Amino acid sequence: MSASLLQLPPLQSLKIRSNFFNGGASLLKKPTPTISISTTATPPLQIKAMRTMQGKVVCSTNDKTVAVEVVRLAPHPKYKRRVRIKKKFQAHDPENQFKVGDVVQLEKSRPISKTKSFLAIAVPPRSSVRTSHAVPTELGLPLEGAAATE
Repeated sequence: MSASLLQLPPLQSLKIRSNFFNGGASLLKKPTPTISISTTATPPLQIKAMRTMQGKVVCSTNDKTVAVEVVRLAPHPKYKRRVRIKKKFQAHDPENQFKVGDVVQLEKSRPISKTKSFLAIAVPPRSSVRTSHAVPTELGLPLEGAAATE
């Protein structure tokens, strides 16, 4: 009686339309991606932050190395007021030309040692006299005292 209730069709008459059952695509095979080659090549993105900095030499006792102090302004984390932040960097000075107090420019380079990855480059000194527009001494107008005496 249970055989009459469970009437299943024979397997040959059962037609499943799927590639998985009929031996088409396999789950183990990875799909091949379509590769499209573009004719215009985009250059890789480079971050250019902190490539050059300017600072003052604070120590030059080591051979071919100077310690440079860089001062920058940054907002205080709590009070949001701009404060001066000082940081010392070791820089390569191949000719030992810089002395304490010189203003140098630091340029990023390959790591030279464990702490040195900058080159020290000389900066031309600032001129102390500012070139402002010339103020004329005479305006070409007669003064009140001079007009009364003539």
